[in-house]
This record gives sequence, C-alpha cells and structure tokens, in this order.
Amino acid sequence: MKLKVILARLLGVALLAAAGTALAQQPPLKIGFGMSLTGPLAGNGKAALISMEIWRDDVNAKGGILGRRVEFVYYDDQTSPATVPSIYTKLLDVDKVDLVVSGYGTNVIAPAMPIAMQRKLTFMGLFGLNVNSKFKYDRYFQIMPAGPEPAIGWSQGFFDAAMGLNPKPTTIALVGADVEYSAMALEGARAHAKRVGLKVVYDKTYPEKTVDFSPILRAIQATSPDLIFAAPYPPDSAGIVRSANEVGLKARMFGGGLVGPQFAALKTQLGPLLNGMVNYEFYVPELNRQFPSLQLFLAKYQGRAAKEGVDPLGFYLPPYAYAMMQVLEQAIAKVGSLDQEKLAATIHKNEFETFVGKIRFGQNGEWAASRVLMVQYHGIVGNDVDQFRQPGKATVLSPKEFRTGDVKTPFHENRK
Repeated sequence: MKLKVILARLLGVALLAAAGTALAQQPPLKIGFGMSLTGPLAGNGKAALISMEIWRDDVNAKGGILGRRVEFVYYDDQTSPATVPSIYTKLLDVDKVDLVVSGYGTNVIAPAMPIAMQRKLTFMGLFGLNVNSKFKYDRYFQIMPAGPEPAIGWSQGFFDAAMGLNPKPTTIALVGADVEYSAMALEGARAHAKRVGLKVVYDKTYPEKTVDFSPILRAIQATSPDLIFAAPYPPDSAGIVRSANEVGLKARMFGGGLVGPQFAALKTQLGPLLNGMVNYEFYVPELNRQFPSLQLFLAKYQGRAAKEGVDPLGFYLPPYAYAMMQVLEQAIAKVGSLDQEKLAATIHKNEFETFVGKIRFGQNGEWAASRVLMVQYHGIVGNDVDQFRQPGKATVLSPKEFRTGDVKTPFHENRK
C-alpha cells in the first residue's frame, strides 16, 4: 500500500515537472499596460500593480493561460494623460504584447482609447468614470461598479440619502477639479439635481494645481447650500476636507465623490476630520458577510502591501484590479484563443465570477447593475489604521441591500 502511495506521488511530481517544462518551452503570453507609479496617483497605481502581480503568479502556478506563462510589460505613465499614447504604441509596436489593459483612472484610460479602437483591441479599463460615453467602443469593458450609466450611478446613493431627509433639501453646491474625472462626476450630479428639483447655487471647477481650498469653500458657504457634492482627485480631497474643518463648513450633507478617503493613507491622514462626511466606497468591513471570498484576496494582498509600503487595507482598488484580470482570464478560457473579436463577444455574453462578486457587462461595456456604496463616516478617533480594519467606522446608506443605517445630519454637527 505504501509503495502505491510513493509511486503515485512520484508520478504527480513527474507530471508537474513535465507541465513546467512545457510551459517554459512556449513563448510567454505578454500583457501590456501603463500604470501610475509616480505622480499624484502613484500610491493607487502601485496597489493595483501588486494585485495584478498576485493574479499573474496565481495563474502561472496553475499552468498559465493557453499553456503559456503570463508576463507583464508595463511603463510608468506618471499619472499624466500625455504619456499614455506613446506607452501603448510602444507596447504594441515594439514590445509586441499579446493583450493590453488600462492603467488606473479616468484620466489615463481616455487617451488610450483611440489606440485600442484603431487596433480593434479588446480593452479592459480600471476605474474609468463614463469613459465610453464619448467613444462608444464595443470592445471596451469597465471594471468599476457604477452601473450602466456610470455618471448617474456614481452619485445615486448620495442623492437617495439626501432626498430621504425631512424636510427635503432644496439647494446644492457642486465643486470639482478641472479634470476628466470631476467633469464626469459633476455631470451626473447635475442630472440628479435636475431630476429631484434641487436649485444649484454653486457650480464651479478649480485649476488642477490648486493647493489652497479655503477661498473655494468660503465661496460655497456664502451660498448657504443644503448639500455640497464634491468630486476631487487626491490629494485635492485632503485639502478640501482640511479646509472644510478650518472654515467651519456648514451643510446638511457634504461629500459624495471625493477620491482618496477610500485609501488607508488618507483615512489615517485625515482621521476624525472624516466624521460626518457622506462619501462613496466600494467596500467597508461592515459588509464582511456579503463578500466572504474577498477576505481570501485581502489576506494575500495585505501581506505584500505591508512589505512594499502601499495601501495596507486594500479595500478600494486592489480587489478590482485582480477582478479585471480574472474576467480576462475566464474569457480567454471560454474562447480558447486570443482572438480580439471573439473575446469581446464572449465578455458581452457571459457572467464572470470574481473576488468582488459576479460581474456582468451591459451593452456599453459598463457593469449591468450599479453597486457603488454610499457611506457616512463616524466614530473615527485618532489616526490609527487598525481601527478601519473592523466594523464601526461607517454606516452604509445605499444600495438598500447593503444598508446598515440612516444618514445623520447636519454634517457640521456630526464631525466628532
């Protein structure tokens, strides 16, 4: 009996060795992309890259894709849209990659789209807000849970919570940077304001290099709005939150579309200054039971993130970066080749199992259903990151299937 076990194990080792040899003999399957490794979004880009590398290592441990070891070819886009076209041209013409995916964020996805369209590539985007509304490209697929109308889905929860107040609010101020993301987010907010009959008393963008936000918030305060919807990129979000505290900003609700408070760096930097704010998130520990498989990924990610000095929580971007690669992997397995037309058709037709749950895409390449969380921060004490690992720092206001409580207003009376 023991001899049979030994022989079986030896056979298994031999088969693994043979598979490894076969994998090594095939040319690598090269996936190319730009990623923000320097510039304002470098922290986010590095976190996304770690997640993608975890996926690559997991896939290669299982034998690769189509019998080929997966390799990444990537360049730093410096968080600058101007660098993107040359990066993707080089990836395709010089590096001869087999597939491309996007870097992180609206501002660097949009300039890659014309190249993807010209080459007729299936193109996965990572957190680009409503990018395809301009291009209408049928081989583009977005990994971000903003739903079929992203600009609308992005802020839906903010307005749902606001219009549930008694008495109902009547006025709103809108503010964001002069960048692609803010433009898309504010477009959706304006549509909501019109739909529910809110009077817009302030609607302005500020230059991208702004560092002093106090004059902006004082101008907003002078209009006495019931609601303030802000849509800045980090590090603007930090400046706006600090300035709101400094000027004693008053409103029934404040927040909505700030990028940054989802990350450990800003959570710990701002600490109690976040209390009372209403803002979007994609995951909070209050939802542990709804996403049990996500815990498996986070355990892997957090171990690497601690060593590499990036976002130690990984609640926001990292799971979706891994999910983007899972969708691509599963689509290739279904097609059995890298045929770009067939890959796009397959992604349109199928539902995909990922660490962030089941994903199905609509006709425009966006998620078929929205799942943007809107939360209100509370109970944050000091700047310790560990307090954010457990439930108790955010009330989920929407969607209704994840709701854990009601919004508390006004904002300025719930800041502590």
